[in-house]
Amino acid sequence: MTLNQIAFIVLSCLALFGAVGVVFFNTPVRSAMALVVNFFTLGLVYFMLGSELIGITQIMVYAGAIMVLFLFVIMILKSTNDTDKPQLGERRFIFSLLGAGVVFTMIYRYVIMPTMERTNVQFTRTYGTPQEIGKTLFTQYAWPFEIVSMLLLVGIVGSIMLAKRRF
Repeated sequence: MTLNQIAFIVLSCLALFGAVGVVFFNTPVRSAMALVVNFFTLGLVYFMLGSELIGITQIMVYAGAIMVLFLFVIMILKSTNDTDKPQLGERRFIFSLLGAGVVFTMIYRYVIMPTMERTNVQFTRTYGTPQEIGKTLFTQYAWPFEIVSMLLLVGIVGSIMLAKRRF
């Protein structure tokens, strides 16, 4: 097993634990922090795959900006009533062990076993770099890029006009 495969397995386990933490933590803030861990490790997986732009976008946009928005909404909508939580007792531990066993079996069968086999897949290292994405975006997809930018500009101007009308 190579060092790259070991790093991928470690990052995938961290992402899996972050996803499980989102579901099983009792407080919404802890669940949101577990989601940050999940987003960050997925960004690192993108870096390992050679897609630096997607990786940095994942980390900056999702783990940064979107999670600040989530935490802001959680703080605004904070509920003081904790009586609506279901009580699972010791069944929670048994179901957690059973779910972890199923997940680890699936990871071993569908991720680890296929990566142990040798494949001769060749790809260029320029795929997914910011330079290649920028060159493709501004040559092949220049017209759709300009249409999207105009739609965003119209949306911004419209939201400002609606906000000024209310106040």
